[in-house]
Amino acid sequence: MRKLFIIILLITSIPTMAFGQSQGERRGWGYGFVGIGGTNSELFATGGGGGERLLYRGLGIGGEIGYLSTTNSAGDGLGLGSVNLAYHFNHSGKIAPFVTGGASTAFRSGVTAGGGNFGGGIQYWPKDHFGLRFEVRDHVFASDSPHFFSFRVGVTFR
Repeated sequence: MRKLFIIILLITSIPTMAFGQSQGERRGWGYGFVGIGGTNSELFATGGGGGERLLYRGLGIGGEIGYLSTTNSAGDGLGLGSVNLAYHFNHSGKIAPFVTGGASTAFRSGVTAGGGNFGGGIQYWPKDHFGLRFEVRDHVFASDSPHFFSFRVGVTFR
């Protein structure tokens, strides 16, 4: 399952680097992020990266991989990966709001759990090839598991 997820992540990330865009047109990008969040019982820090590619107008597909660590013990965290659909409003503008959601996998010590995620945010493009990303995201893995809600800040590049 983990190998399949990594293959899907790579396949969805490669087009963001392979296709050229004309001036002002953003069709694909990569990003890195850090963030903080919490469940109903503890706080955590998160970080990772991913990429997105627009398929039609503002509709896109993407993938990301990251790490979620409790503030008590950095070695006791979870790996998180997701494959998402997203819609970017005003994707050619300097300020581009977006919504996203998809399938997630949490993994630690060879054990995996499937679930989902949803969220949204804003990408701000002060330069043509560099932007800032502000996002909220919620990961959930079972009806009785806690929600992993986070606020993330990152850099976007293309």
